[in-house]
Amino acid sequence: MSDELLFEVDGHVAVITINRPAKLNAMTPDMAHALEDAIATCNASDTIRCIIVTGAGERAFCAGSDIRTLDDYETPWQFRNRDDYCDAIRLCLKPTIAAVNGYAFGGGLETAMSCDIRVASTNAQFAAPEIKLGWIGGGGMAAGLVHSVGASNAALMILTGDPITAQKAEQWGLVSEVVELADLLPRARAIAQTVASRAPIAAETGKLNLRAAHTMPYEKAVEYERDLQTICFATEDAREGRAAFKEKRAPLFKRR
Repeated sequence: MSDELLFEVDGHVAVITINRPAKLNAMTPDMAHALEDAIATCNASDTIRCIIVTGAGERAFCAGSDIRTLDDYETPWQFRNRDDYCDAIRLCLKPTIAAVNGYAFGGGLETAMSCDIRVASTNAQFAAPEIKLGWIGGGGMAAGLVHSVGASNAALMILTGDPITAQKAEQWGLVSEVVELADLLPRARAIAQTVASRAPIAAETGKLNLRAAHTMPYEKAVEYERDLQTICFATEDAREGRAAFKEKRAPLFKRR
């Protein structure tokens, strides 16, 4: 990886830490490449079952792209086709948890919304400030906010660029929980370990099912869900789950 993007694995849980606290964990193209590599490693692993994404330090989860690097793109088309760190997270096959500490602004907010579950510290703030600089978000800002907080609240954030508190984010449904900063990573790890203890293929297909529920018409989403259920039902892990239930013991899932 790189010094500015840390990657560690503890059992079935991987932690990706955006590690540029002096710059509010603003992302550079090199960091985006490193994040892509980390996600590719997670996708290829039969051991890693859940991923936590967080930021180093107390001030910021991620303040988005480093604005000073944006003038490095020679043409608007090159900018359009850049490697995007939010895309990398959305392409992750495994469940992801954002542990949001401090600022989640711009691409940082999009990064958090690209994760499946979001937990925030009490000092977290969320904003779509691009309008203050003359552009809008491009990593799923509008789609993510409308889906998470509703059309009016999304418009309020995107059209003013002003931040909301962690408490407001929880009230609006942008995050699942708000905890003290010292409890943020322990809580994220506890959720990740719970997810990792479940049947891995079921968790991965459950993630696909959630995406379908967001993007497909209702009847097609139900049909797709049934297909995914059938795939899961045919796995060795599903047989193990049924056997463990009958034998009144904990199941031993193997991701196959």
